[in-house]
Amino acid sequence: MARLVVEGQDLIVRLSCWEKVAARRRDVHVPLSAVHQVAIEPDWWRALRGVEGRGTWIPDVLSLGTRPHPRGEDFAAVRAHRPAVCVELRRPSPYARLAVTDPDPEAAAHAVRTAAGI
Repeated sequence: MARLVVEGQDLIVRLSCWEKVAARRRDVHVPLSAVHQVAIEPDWWRALRGVEGRGTWIPDVLSLGTRPHPRGEDFAAVRAHRPAVCVELRRPSPYARLAVTDPDPEAAAHAVRTAAGI
């Protein structure tokens, strides 16, 4: 299962091997300075914006990969029926939002908030 990890000045979406294949990419790295807001979305489907892009989308099961929309592109590693941590980003991040179903969403959100100073 994907995890949000803070390492140095980076926020990393650490993907398992099968998630890397499904998302068609390696782990996602964004600078902590780009973190604008962190929230836990209890309704997993509300964490998803836009349409499925590069990656894998299985309706009512999971969304792994990019999701383009009019305001940019999000990266999602979301499993159905579980809460998702939503990290709103600003430049210089290549993504507008990270949406991740972390095994411990409260701890992950707290760690990101603390590291980003928000």
